[in-house]
Parts: sequence; C-alpha cells; structure tokens
Amino acid sequence: MSALTPELERKLGMAVERMPAFPRSVQKILELTRNINCLPKELVAVIEKDPVMTVKILKVINSAYYSLPSKITSVSQSVVYLGINTIKNLALGFAAVGILPRMNAAGFDIQRYLLHSLVVAGVARQLATQFAKSEADPGDCYIAGLLHDFGKVVFAQFLAEEFRNVLEVSAVEGLPLNAAEERVIGVDHGVVGALLAKRWAFPEHLVNCIRDHHHADAAPSAMMDCLRMADQIVRLREIGDSGNPWRETEAVAAPGRFGDDIMATVNAISGSLDKIVEDAQMFAQVGSEK
Repeated sequence: MSALTPELERKLGMAVERMPAFPRSVQKILELTRNINCLPKELVAVIEKDPVMTVKILKVINSAYYSLPSKITSVSQSVVYLGINTIKNLALGFAAVGILPRMNAAGFDIQRYLLHSLVVAGVARQLATQFAKSEADPGDCYIAGLLHDFGKVVFAQFLAEEFRNVLEVSAVEGLPLNAAEERVIGVDHGVVGALLAKRWAFPEHLVNCIRDHHHADAAPSAMMDCLRMADQIVRLREIGDSGNPWRETEAVAAPGRFGDDIMATVNAISGSLDKIVEDAQMFAQVGSEK
C-alpha cells in the first residue's frame, strides 16, 4: 500500500467526517464496554433509554435464529441469556445499518451490499467458533464482517464519480475491486473504512483488520483469517453484492487454517449458512425500520 498524498488524505478525511456519527447511546455503549469491568446493568441502562434500539434488539433476539426457550421481554433478560458482547454487537450493528444512505450517485446497490456484509459477519462469527476457538472472539469477527466494506459506502456517497469509474474498471477488466480503487482513487476501501472505524472509536485490532483485509503482507491474525474466508465464501455463493464478484483465479484465503479447497470450508459450515442468510435478511429488515 502506497502512502497517501496530502491531497488524497484531505479528501478522504473530509468524506469520513461527513458520514453520520453513531447515536449517542451507541457511543456510550462503546465507551462502557472498553472497560473490562463494565457491569451489565450499566449497559442495560443505556440501551433502555433508547426505545427504538430496545425494540429492535428484542425483535432480533426473539427471532428463530436464537431459538431461545421463552420470549425475552427486556434488555436485562437479553444480557442474561446472551451476554454483554452479543447485546453490544447487536446495538452496534443496528447503528451501522441505520446510518446507511438510501441512495447514492455511484449506482452502488446499498441493499445488496448490506446483505453481503451481514452474511459475511455471520459467517465470520461461525468460522471463528469452528476454526479459531480461543484465538478470536466470535463477536469481534461479526463486527469486522459487518464493517469491513464500509469504506465502499464512503466512496459511493462522497466520491461518487470516482467510485462509479472504479466499478466500471473492475467489471470491464476483471480487476479485484480493491485494485481498481487503488488505480482510480489511490487507496482501497479498507483504508477508508479503517479511518471511519477509528472515528467511531472502535478498538485498534478491529480498525487494523478492516484496514488490512485486502493486504496480503499484513500481520496475520485469527480474526483476519475468518474475515477473509467469510468474504470469499459469501462472494462464491453470490449472496448479496459487494461490487467484487468471485473469481475462479483467486487464491483461497488463509490456507494454513482452512486448507486449499474453499468448498471444504463451505461444506463445514453448510448446516449454519442458510440460517445465517435468513438471520441477515431479517436483521436488514428490522435494522432499516424507523
């Protein structure tokens, strides 16, 4: 990755600043959960002051995906059943979905992008559970999957002409989207997504994962392995659209962890994949409700 020119750095900084901030309640959740001694009741108190967030969390938790034995009627019960991390990640996920623009001048399909990102998030979480036990937090892998392509939203919204050109170059020449971005704009979406994640006060390891997910020379990590493989699986299965179709010539991500045959990994999670897609579709619908 080449260094940003001062002009490009200024342009990207302005674009990132124009993206909406998370709601105050979610900013408070981030602040609380950075403290390892955060008490569940503190988190519950913040979420319960946001009635829209509360309704959305309860709707998802009572969905078929979690299959809980009885109906959950409060955020406090949710924390007992699912833990602080899951509730935090649901709140962050809804916040991210809620600030997506409805339309953009680049012709980038936000709804299909959202489905892609949600399914990558769910698959990354599943891969962490099956292939990276005790090495990566499944909840962090979910958030990494949800946010890994958010830089594309910044491009589509605030560098629309350039990003439209990127999409065309990628399609016509069969280039990976990140390579087309580097050629046309001078930087890929991971770098811009990391700037946004940093502005939103996400932890450094998550910011770095978003920044480097297309850089083969980046320091390896279990979370990065799970994110990269999840992205490949979802593109291979053509679920949603990230603007970057699967190419048969791609090297399979993280062969040291998953092996060289991507279909073996797909088959390993096949029992969960349909449920992940169903959950993502429901999450996208609930998250987009006002």
